[in-house]
Parts: sequence; C-alpha cells; structure tokens
Amino acid sequence: MASNLLKFPTQPITTPNTSIPKPPLTIKTLSSLSIPLHHHHHHHHHHHHHLFFTPQNLTLKAPKILASSQQTPPTTKEEAINQAKTCLSTTLEKPLNNPRLAGKLKKTKQLRLRVEIPVIDDSAHSLTQLAHQVFDEMPIRRKGSKIIKTLLLWPNSALKEMGINVFANSSYPFEHMDLSSVSTDFDSRLLGSVDVVVFVAPEGALLESMKVVCDAMYPSPVVLFNPKWAFEEESEFGEMGGFVWSFEVVYAFMGLEVRGVLSKRRGVVFKCVRDGVVSGERWEVMVEEEEKFKVVSRFTKRPSIGEVENVLYNVMAVNSPFTKSAKFIRDVVSNVTGKK
Repeated sequence: MASNLLKFPTQPITTPNTSIPKPPLTIKTLSSLSIPLHHHHHHHHHHHHHLFFTPQNLTLKAPKILASSQQTPPTTKEEAINQAKTCLSTTLEKPLNNPRLAGKLKKTKQLRLRVEIPVIDDSAHSLTQLAHQVFDEMPIRRKGSKIIKTLLLWPNSALKEMGINVFANSSYPFEHMDLSSVSTDFDSRLLGSVDVVVFVAPEGALLESMKVVCDAMYPSPVVLFNPKWAFEEESEFGEMGGFVWSFEVVYAFMGLEVRGVLSKRRGVVFKCVRDGVVSGERWEVMVEEEEKFKVVSRFTKRPSIGEVENVLYNVMAVNSPFTKSAKFIRDVVSNVTGKK
C-alpha cells in the first residue's frame, strides 16, 4: 500500500557558500513517513535543478540497528504509530493507576508529554485519521479495568466536527472541544472526569488557551500531539516558552538524507522513551552504514537543525574531499522541520 512507503519530497533552502564553489555536500531533512490516505503528487521539482528525488514507490529495506542503540527508527507509518502508542501508554500507565492523595504530600506535578510523527499531508482528513490511529484503543493497563476517558482539543471548530465523526465508532469514550473557543473562565467541571487531555496540532497562537486548559484539568496528564510550530520558533515564545518546554518529548523522529559527491546515506534524528521512564532518554542522531544505523551523536536536549547539520557534515567530511562548501536542503513540507 502506498501509505506504508517512505516518501521523500524536498524543497530547498540553501545556506550561502562562502568559499570557492566545489561539488557540494547536501543534507536534506525529510518528512520521513508520509501518512497520506490518498495519493498526493508533489510538483516542486520542476523549479529546482539541484534536487535529489527518491522514487515515490521505492520501499527501503529497514537497516539493522547496531548494539550501541536499543531503539530502532520506524520504516513504515504503522511502525511509527505503534511506537508512539507504546511510548505514550507506558508513560501514562503509572499516573493513571496511582490514586491521588488529596491534601497529602506536596502537590504532584502534572505529567505533560509531547509526541511528533512527521506527516507530508497535514490535511484535516489525514490529521483526524492519524489522531484516531494514535489515541484510539491505547493499550493502557488500568486497575479494576476502568475505561480511560480522553479529551481531545482540536485547533478549530471544523476539525472538532471532523474529529467527532472519525471517533464516532470508538470503543473508548472521547470528548471533543475546540481549543480556539476556550476562554480564561474555562470550567473543567462541565466535562466531568477526564483521564487524559490531548492537544491535537495546536498553533502557537493558541498557547494561552492551552495553558488555561492545563491548569483547569490538573492533575490529569496532558499530551501535545504534532504542534504546528517549528522547534526553532520556540525560543521566540517569550514567557510561554517555559510552558512549552514543560512538555517532555516521549516520541519524535525526523528523517534525513545526506549526499556527498560519491556517496549517499540515510540518517535519522530520533527519540523514543522506553519503559515509561521519561527522564534521561537522549536524542540520537544516526547514520546508515552498511545497512545498519549507527549512532553518531547523542544530545541530552533536543538538537537544533544547525547542530544536526554539523554532526552529519562532519560524518560525511571524513569520507569526502569536497566538503569546503556545503548546501543544506531542508524539507519545508514537514511540519517537524519548519515553516511551509
């Protein structure tokens, strides 16, 4: 099926060359997994003469992972969804099973989690389908077999209505709200008891509303799913930056392709929290070597695009005599890597 295949659309952003032009090293950030439900043809390439395209119908073999990493980046849409579900459910299980000790001990910290699955097609239809695939039937074990109730906050009323339709036949209870309609006097009691709160693809303009909801729904855990802003923009959020950074990334990945003069390699930036333990999991930059992913760098904090480019540039520079000038091609289609 087409939806299972890796697809690499690209559109270039090039850094200025400061040295004598030589054959360039190209690093492009890819929206590794397209999650389209229909065939969407991207017609970017006729404007640019230095783009590299992977055939749209090419299935790539999943490279084996080296022992230095216990985590394997996904190669299909289904694998990404299953990995994200596992990371989320294992992390949510403990707080959902611990009875709240009202008035005792210190105030418990609200669990705030973040999940990013890059998509090429972020149409309303695809977004609601993806949210359904990730959040419906989450495999969370609960004492007394209590069913988990989830509140989904959509970025606008049109998406909320689509969400209601997509989740209509779910075996789990879901509440739906339009995040853009939330005001400062938001009353969580109208919703009854909610176990998990999910913000689906919110935009930066809705951060204040997100904070209102988080405060009102305390201590229920909250999940930020596929935010619409780029990571690079978060430093410009001012006082809301701290709020955004309070969300721990439990699952995220970004695909990369690195091209030198004589060689081409795939890479990935990846974070996947295992066993429900959020603290201490690192961001890994991996590069494919002989059909295996090798970890070339680890970061305790999320690396910027520039840091990732430097790592990959250095890896390729070892093997290429022509690295004095470089062009980095970023995928502006991906909502993980930046603005459209």
